[in-house]
Order: sequence, then structure tokens, then C-alpha cells
Amino acid sequence: MEDNKKNQLNIELSEEVAQGIYSNLAIITHSSSEFVLDFVRIMPGIPKANVKSRVILTPEHAKRLLLALEDNVKKFEKMHGPIKLSSGGHEPMMPPMSFGGPPAEA
Repeated sequence: MEDNKKNQLNIELSEEVAQGIYSNLAIITHSSSEFVLDFVRIMPGIPKANVKSRVILTPEHAKRLLLALEDNVKKFEKMHGPIKLSSGGHEPMMPPMSFGGPPAEA
């Protein structure tokens, strides 16, 4: 039982981080040593979007994230039914350039 206490990790979540950052686009790039995940929020009628959060992972952690996401999606779909992808699920979905209508006027 003492070994379990030594191996426990105390993770703290600040109130600001707990609120999260909404993202509706993820851009993933990689090099030989890291994966970079940029999370972007695209707003209707605004032709410019900013990266809201960037996460940098080692290749091993990127693969662990992939496996954890796959497991969680399977669990979600078992409870709530299939998640429908408008692109058919075979290609990465990119928002259309005219996403949300005409660009906002300054």
C-alpha cells in the first residue's frame, strides 16, 4: 500500500484552466522528435482565426493520446450512438473559406 502512495501524482486544476478553451479546428504538425497540436477557434464571418492553445508532445505521448482518444470515442459511441462526420470520416475536415457567411466589414 505504501508503494501506491509513493507513485500517486497530485494533479491540480486551476479555475481558469478548468473553464477550458473552445476549439473547432485542430492543426497537427510533426518533426522527428515532436508533435505540435494547434487548437484554433474559427468564428462565422471572421476571415482571421487565432491559435488559442498549442500542445507539444513527444511521439510516444502523441501515440498514447491517439489510443486514449480512440478508447474514449468508442465508450462515448457505445453510450450515445455513432458520432457522424460530415466529411465521411476519410479525410480531414477543413472548414470552407466562406465559413459562416460573408466576411465581417471593418
